[in-house]
Amino acid sequence: MPEPQNPRDKKTPLVALARYSEMGFIIPAAVLLGFFLGKLADYWLHTKWLYLVGLLFGAVVGFAQMIRMAVGAYKSDK
Repeated sequence: MPEPQNPRDKKTPLVALARYSEMGFIIPAAVLLGFFLGKLADYWLHTKWLYLVGLLFGAVVGFAQMIRMAVGAYKSDK
């Protein structure tokens, strides 16, 4: 006899849409945040190159977070 399913275990299409749209927004958000924090550091420290460091750091963090979310979504779908 099959076990009754918990209603929380079912994934609605709206939940899946939210999860995947979050993955789509995480990279641009991280890149923009890194860029603006780098520009702010440039302003405070009177430099002209830290925005590039912030931009690259934001891109790396964004991709790492997206990969983590994709792996987590893959594991929860199984």
